[in-house]
Amino acid sequence: MALDQLLIEVLACPADKKPLLFFADQDLLYNPRLHRSYAVRDGIPVLLVDESTLVDEAEHERLMARAAAGEAVETGHPASAPDDPAG
Repeated sequence: MALDQLLIEVLACPADKKPLLFFADQDLLYNPRLHRSYAVRDGIPVLLVDESTLVDEAEHERLMARAAAGEAVETGHPASAPDDPAG
């Protein structure tokens, strides 16, 4: 199940408070800085450090290659809003 776009825009890692990579096909949020992954269950991110998984170097490289290929969405970025004509 996909995450809501608004949720993707506001999600951050609970450990370092920085953006995550979201792999929709794996229901996975990944922090490449800490090599830590978080599950998404039934569209709900499980952002508990105690329930996260440490990722080994091989899995980190695989996930980063997928992200570089455009197969992940980075969280913490608001969707582009149309230009405000009043602004």
